[in-house]
Amino acid sequence: MRQIDNTKEQVIQGLFWRYMERTVAQGIQMAVSLVLARLLMPGEYGMISLVTVFINIALVFVQSGFGNALIQKKNADHRDFSTVFYFSVLLGVFLYGIMFFLAPYISAFYHYETLTPVIRVLALSLILAGINNVQQAYVSRTMQFKKFFFSTVIGSVMSAVTGIGAALAGLGIWALVIQQLTNQAVDTLILWITVGWRPAKEFSVGSMKQIYSYGWKLLCSSLLDTIYNNFYTLIIGKCFGSAKVGYYDKGKQFPALIIVNINATIQSVMFPALSSRQSERQKLKSMTRRAIKTSTFVIFPCMMGLAVVAKPLILLLLTEKWLPAAGFLQCYCLIYAFWPIHTANLQAINAVGRSDIYLKLELLKKGTGLLILLFTLPMGIEAMMAGSCMNAVIGVFLNAAPNRKLLGYSFRELLGDVAPAFFLSLVMAGITWLVGSFFAGGISGLLVQVVTGALVYLTGAAVLHMESLEYMKQTVRQLREKKNER
Repeated sequence: MRQIDNTKEQVIQGLFWRYMERTVAQGIQMAVSLVLARLLMPGEYGMISLVTVFINIALVFVQSGFGNALIQKKNADHRDFSTVFYFSVLLGVFLYGIMFFLAPYISAFYHYETLTPVIRVLALSLILAGINNVQQAYVSRTMQFKKFFFSTVIGSVMSAVTGIGAALAGLGIWALVIQQLTNQAVDTLILWITVGWRPAKEFSVGSMKQIYSYGWKLLCSSLLDTIYNNFYTLIIGKCFGSAKVGYYDKGKQFPALIIVNINATIQSVMFPALSSRQSERQKLKSMTRRAIKTSTFVIFPCMMGLAVVAKPLILLLLTEKWLPAAGFLQCYCLIYAFWPIHTANLQAINAVGRSDIYLKLELLKKGTGLLILLFTLPMGIEAMMAGSCMNAVIGVFLNAAPNRKLLGYSFRELLGDVAPAFFLSLVMAGITWLVGSFFAGGISGLLVQVVTGALVYLTGAAVLHMESLEYMKQTVRQLREKKNER
């Protein structure tokens, strides 16, 4: 019983520090983004987004698979960590060379010759990723998430200063490059200083083979996911121009500010926690259900409420030149609302060592998504986004299907877990929209809508005695009691 309590306490503390890290960092980055959006044009944002697509794909090879393999491996030792470290650094250098060579061809593909030096400089992030990949895996495995908080926040603050300074100096697109590189460089440096682990002078081919046997499936899954998630940016940039890419990415940014915090928190904390209990399937099911119930209780109202206030929010924060981003924002509110469900189910699958199922799911989902994209592309960008929303709903059932057998977690139980928050959020969104119709816009109208939505949702949850609300209140009380005991 004491082991269960310790696991719960570790998970809650990890969730707290990981969420604080993501919230503060994303808050700083959002503030910087709002300032830069007023100083720069949508086309400049669009061009840096096109570059970032290729960098993100290359980053998958460095950051995905092998770090998770170290976390999942029961008896991972210092030799395993050192082996993956050297492999990651060499891989980062190798991939940088490829990006340096391909830069002119990528620029020619989009007919923007000025992108070549931008790609070559921004690709330095691949080398930085190779350096801190294992450090991040070590922190996650030992659940020292407080270290992530300090490294990420300091990196965000430093990048904010350099990015805004470069924009005010008239550097244009280079302000965004400087901001991104500064963020990653400072984060890597702080993490290297604060984490006690250091690589030893040893490399084991046998150890790499063991890690590769598990990690390659996750790497392929992440590669498919990254290519697919960035494919829309590539298509929009090629077919509709860089300005439309700017609207698209800015529309994604607002809901991502919320969902990335919670989803990254669940993913980084729940995976090591679930992996430590991988032989206790009933406990795994209970932890997975709890993650889904709690996360959807928070995410559903946030996403639906944000969709309702999309236009007045963009007008207030970004000015009228960014108004076309509102439609993309609303679409991604629906898409991101389901992400915590995807994450919890997939982390449970990975925790029991079934990365083969994870890979098959990614192939199936991306194949379905690609067919939908090819079908909707000739109809225009609006049809593309509608198809993406439909694919997000399909993905909920595809990701949950294996856990019916692995954990005994049925579709009926899943729907029962998410239905209360979903329907209460719909009611809240409807009332918030009606309230907003009485205002002409501006900060006062927006505040009234936000306050109304929060009151309606929390009051409804209390009246209905929703389990997730009671669980969160009980958890807070328990943490306070333990703190007082100490």
